[in-house]
Amino acid sequence: MRLLIIGVGALGGVIGARLLARGVPVAFAARDASSAAALVSAGLQVTGVGEEVATGVSEVRALAGWSRAAFDLVVLATKADDALAVASHGVELLAPGGALLPIQNGAVAQVLARRHPGVILGGLSNLGATMLAPGRYQQRNAGHILIGELAGGVTERAARMASFLGTGIETRTTPNMSGAIWSKLLLNCTVTTLGAVAGTTMRGYIASPEGRALFDRTYDETLAVASASGVRPERMLVDPIPPADRDAWIEQILSAYGDLQPSMHQDFERRRPTEIEFINGYVARQGVELGVPAPLNAAIADTVRAISRGEMTPSLENLRRILRG
Repeated sequence: MRLLIIGVGALGGVIGARLLARGVPVAFAARDASSAAALVSAGLQVTGVGEEVATGVSEVRALAGWSRAAFDLVVLATKADDALAVASHGVELLAPGGALLPIQNGAVAQVLARRHPGVILGGLSNLGATMLAPGRYQQRNAGHILIGELAGGVTERAARMASFLGTGIETRTTPNMSGAIWSKLLLNCTVTTLGAVAGTTMRGYIASPEGRALFDRTYDETLAVASASGVRPERMLVDPIPPADRDAWIEQILSAYGDLQPSMHQDFERRRPTEIEFINGYVARQGVELGVPAPLNAAIADTVRAISRGEMTPSLENLRRILRG
């Protein structure tokens, strides 16, 4: 099986390095020719959680340099906006029966499936990783890749791709991929985005009455949109349907994510595009399509856009303003 990983940031680098270390051939598409040359020179190294690996890498080109190859699997490991921009090229590189596997946060797979029916596998990553420098990665948890068909069920294609990737990184399949994506989206829309607009961690904002109220209301609003879409959210870290008394349920979420700096906040600091259009922005648009009001998700998305434009700064006051409407 021939594999191409588009994007050699934290996730793409860790996945590719661990496969190469197991003797699995991996081709990479970097941002440009100079980035590709730097990776060939430096090689790939993974430290942190799990076995430390260091490996050379030779098959690295700018994406445009891959024009005639036929790959059985193309993994999109870029930011969400970049994934949409390069997906068409990735599809062109697929062999007959091949699949394109996006592993971004949010609803990237659903958006791509509308554009490229039949070739998109659903995917998400619970791996935590940081790129310290080009070719140098730190794995922060013992997470896994989850893949499956967006239409449901476990097909031979999904099982084959999972078995292949599982050579280097833990990979699981689910018969309810759309439900799994929505379950992660429920946490992205609350844990990640609220922390980013507040400029703190989940533990930092949820201690305030406004933070807890906005978390609860945004979660419930997102769950209502998911339910209206006909999806049954999959149990991931916690049961996606919160109990009447949420305190212990929220403590479970805090134990996993409470002290992590939201990646979206890092996007603000580095002036990079965020993935908001595939997280709260996606939920707000789905709410309009389905006739389910999602004003909090829309307001959160607007706040993220304003911060990205430099018109606002992250602060707890943003949560109070969103609640006030």
